[in-house]
Amino acid sequence: MNDYVEVRLDVTPCDETRTDILAALLAEAGFESFVPDDKGLTAYVKSELFSEDALADLVKTFPLECDIVYNKSVVEGRDWNAEWEKNYFQPIVVDEQCVIHSSFHRDIPVCRYDIVIDPKMAFGTGHHATTSLILRQLLSMNVQGLNVVDMGTGTGILAILATMRGARRVDAVEIDEFACQNAGENLRLNNAESVRLHLGDAAVLKGISDVNLFIANINRNIITADLAEYVATLAQDATVLLSGFYEEDVPVILNVAEPLGLKYESHTVIDRWTCLKLTNRK
Repeated sequence: MNDYVEVRLDVTPCDETRTDILAALLAEAGFESFVPDDKGLTAYVKSELFSEDALADLVKTFPLECDIVYNKSVVEGRDWNAEWEKNYFQPIVVDEQCVIHSSFHRDIPVCRYDIVIDPKMAFGTGHHATTSLILRQLLSMNVQGLNVVDMGTGTGILAILATMRGARRVDAVEIDEFACQNAGENLRLNNAESVRLHLGDAAVLKGISDVNLFIANINRNIITADLAEYVATLAQDATVLLSGFYEEDVPVILNVAEPLGLKYESHTVIDRWTCLKLTNRK
């Protein structure tokens, strides 16, 4: 199992805006998982990716006025299912259509779509606004018969729902080896072994084409850097759902997307986090 550095950041004054921005900045620095509360944020990063200098600089240059005090500890590889059960992950219902829970939960609400996620340290239980925004899009649109890519699949939750909604082919891509293993486990838990799981970055997309729905829930910098490779996989009139960034980042994404032939359709927002919907018109 991978060892992680757990960083506790106490923020004064603390509100959701400050913890959301802090999480976004930490994500760009390689942190994978975040647990906000009313006093600050607990964040996790793989030991080999942790840089105390980078963390100190991030705290020093934080864009909103507040005091941030942090401390760190090394967390050895462990049973992350037990950690989530004990501390964080509770069942969630999305739009009264989809329930997401872990294999250890009991008294689960009954919904049309029942997804089992044992998250370990991978991102994507449905609780974060970005995941919830895309889940809602998948529940509202017609996915039947589509070829789908789930870029940065994390736990595999979006790929699983796309399969349940009738997608013809689903390719799930994850750069982190441990998260990719976790996604494979969750695919099996949900009888979604038909999903083609790929370990790697945007380079693996070279073997994928005729995509009707492309999903990327990552962060702004990765999306803008790799968007041309996403577009190269698309069929005419394909839909692209992008999340992992704030509403104020939409113009930045569009500045890259529009020259590639992607047309703005709409965007949805939860607590400033955004899901941007585009259509391939080239």
